[in-house]
This record gives sequence, C-alpha cells and structure tokens, in this order.
Amino acid sequence: QENKMGVLPVGKLLAGMAVPMMISMLVQALYNIVDSVFVSRLSENAFNAVGLAFPLQSLMIAVGAGTAVGINALLSRSLGEKKQEMADRAAGAGIFLLPICSYLVFAFIGLFLSRPFFVAQAKAVPEIVEYGVQYTRICLGLSVGIFSQFCFERLLQSTGRTSLAMCTQLLGAIINIVMDPILIFGLCGAPRMGVAGAAVATVVGQIVAAIVGLIVNIKCNHDIHIRRENIRWDPIVAKEIYRVGIPSIIMQSISSVMTFGMNKILFVFTPTATAVFGAYFKIQSFVFMPIFGLNNGVVSIIAYNYGAQHRRRMTETIKRSTIYASCIMLLGMSIFLSIPGTLLKIFDATDTLLAVGVPALRIISLSFCMAGASIALTSAFQALGKSLYSMIISIIRQLVFLVPLAYILARYGAGIGNNDLVWWSYPIAEIAALTVSLLFFRHMYKTLIAKLPEHGPAISE
Repeated sequence: QENKMGVLPVGKLLAGMAVPMMISMLVQALYNIVDSVFVSRLSENAFNAVGLAFPLQSLMIAVGAGTAVGINALLSRSLGEKKQEMADRAAGAGIFLLPICSYLVFAFIGLFLSRPFFVAQAKAVPEIVEYGVQYTRICLGLSVGIFSQFCFERLLQSTGRTSLAMCTQLLGAIINIVMDPILIFGLCGAPRMGVAGAAVATVVGQIVAAIVGLIVNIKCNHDIHIRRENIRWDPIVAKEIYRVGIPSIIMQSISSVMTFGMNKILFVFTPTATAVFGAYFKIQSFVFMPIFGLNNGVVSIIAYNYGAQHRRRMTETIKRSTIYASCIMLLGMSIFLSIPGTLLKIFDATDTLLAVGVPALRIISLSFCMAGASIALTSAFQALGKSLYSMIISIIRQLVFLVPLAYILARYGAGIGNNDLVWWSYPIAEIAALTVSLLFFRHMYKTLIAKLPEHGPAISE
C-alpha cells in the first residue's frame, strides 16, 4: 500500500501533516514560556537566570533536532525508495544516537560545566549564577526525556503520523504546565522548589511524553519495525543521518553562540536589556514554532517524493510552505508592532523593562516579514540533503551580520544616547539571510530538482 505522502493531494497532505505539528509546536512554545512566566513572579534575577540558560538549552535542542532531521530525511527517503531494511536501520540507529549517546554528553555538560557557563555571563550577580546552575543541572542532567522525545516523535513524523506525534508532545506540555506552579510555589502540599521546580516540571513532562512516544511507535507505527538488534552503532546509517544532521546541528547551535554573544553585549549596558532579550526569545517562539512545525511536516513530504522521483509534488510542497510561512510571519509582525507592551507584561514587566522592551520588540519584528520564506526554504535544503546550505545561511544571519552589527550599533548607540539602535541588527541580518537563501534555492532547483521527472518515473515513461 502506497504511503499517503506519495498519493494525497499536496494541499490536503500538508494540512493533515503540518497542522498537527504546528499545533504541537504552539503548545511547545507555551511549554517553553510557562517556566519563565512563573519564574518571573519569583524575582527578576530568577527570570534572568532562566533566560541566560537558553544557550545551553538551545545547544541541547540543536543536537536533538538536528539529529532528528537527519533521521527524518533518511527514513522518509528510504520509504519512498521502498527500502524497508534501511528505514528500520535508520529507526534503530536513531534510538542509539539520541536517547543514549546524546543524553550522556549533555548530562556531563549539565553536571560539571553549568557553573563556569553562568559565571562567564553573570559573575557580577551571584544570585543569578546560583539560580542558573540549579536550573541547568536538572534540565541537562535529566535530558534523556527530551532526546527520547525528539527520536520517537520524528519516527512518527517520518511515516506521516503527525497527529500521533502531536498527541505525545501535547501530553508532555500539559504535564509541565500543570506541575510548574505546583513545584515552583509549593502548592497542593508540594515543597516550594523555586527555579529548580520549573526544571523538574520540565523534565518530568519530557520523560512521560517519551515513554508514551515509544509505546505509540511500537503499537501504531507499522511502516517501521523497532528491533533490538538495530539499536546500535551503525556507521553506514550514522553517516547518512549526520550527512544531513551535522549541518543542521551546527546551524541550530549557532543560535546558542549568538544568544551567548548577545547576552554578553547587552549585559554590559544593563541587565534590563538582557531581560528584554530573554523575554523576546520566549514570546517570538509563538510565531516561529508554528513555522518549525510546518517545516517538520514539509521535510518528510519532500524527502519521500524525492525518493519517489516526483518533481511536481516537491515543487508544489515548497511553494505552498513558503507562502504559508510568510503569512504566519506577517501576522506575528503585526502583533508585535501593535501590542508589544501587553506581550511584555506577561512576564510581570516593570516600567524600566517596558521602556527598553517596547521599542525593541517593534524593531526586531520588522525582520519577521523576511524570515518566513528563508526558514521555509531550509526545509527543502534539509529534505534534499543540502543542509550545508542551511548552515551557511544561519552563519551569515547570526554570526556574520547579527552579532557583529549588534556590537557596533550598541557601542555607537551608547555614544549618541540611543540604545535602541542595537535592535536594528535583526532586520539587517534577515535581509542578508533571505538574499542568500534565494540564491541557494535557485542553484539547487537548476542542478537537482529540475532534472527529475515531473510526475514520477512510472508516469513519465
């Protein structure tokens, strides 16, 4: 029986696969913001600590999501090529690489490197350091849940079962949201754990969702077979996974470097600017996460139809996803422009934070109208094994333009008494990223996509 990714009309297929992932990513955004909302009620230092932890969490997510993209692309392509054995090996190797190997690396980082990381950013405020160390040691030390989640959800997505993947993610998010206030403030007879409570709620939700994800894959995912003998180091499969995965990991890890650099730049001027930056990252996830959910579905569809040699379905998927992503971003930009103060008050913002944050959100949001198309095109690059393109675009956006421009504009703005200049680094960097994305896509289309038969080998003959 043909997989639905090869036969359903693209519009219907995108709705069926991408919408559940977009919903789950919206819930994931809520998942991410709830910690900060409740922690902000403890103190500004506690809120700052959770914000400063973002680069380490972002690095962890980069490794998990990047490896999962590689698994997704290989598994979907193998199914499109009718290579069942390779699909099963990809699933087994993915379980070995994520919940086992990646977890052990980040558990070590969390337990032994958290303190040096926070001292490097906020040694002038010891309370921020202590809060941050508590939070990251728990989140990274028990990160087996998030890595397992990435793996089992992507196995479901790779075979078109995005609704089931959404359900497992929703479960983890709901558990976290319910447990957060209970453990942070000591409600319902639980101990008052403060910042540590936010971390415990997060990892418990992740672990429960991962267990359910494994069960769902075994019981309901009949396109792959999880066998114990395949859960091992497989150099051939690992090479294929990381051929796509490593550029994706690097691409997303760059976000950690960028965030660390921006925090260092902003903290020198005022901790309030750092708090605004942390708040922005939490709020913008409600705009960007649906795009990433859309991309998760798109990667599977493009990779499957690339394996099946069906050019028309690939190009239609890319076109539709780019339009949808751009529309979502324009909506997000309009919200940021119209009610920035309301968004910041979610975090119990002070007048000082509002004075810095309102113009910051408005200026940064101007970059959204360019970001939608750029992010959508990265899904095509990843699905077709061109993650190197995505990595180069990310480097250009964040390291070549964003951080250096932020440093220059921050110093120049301070000199003329206009600290808002630093935020203009975002729109400028996004213009550069979109330009390069379009050039790369044009090259990929001419050299790869255009050479495929329009309707697949069987019809073209």
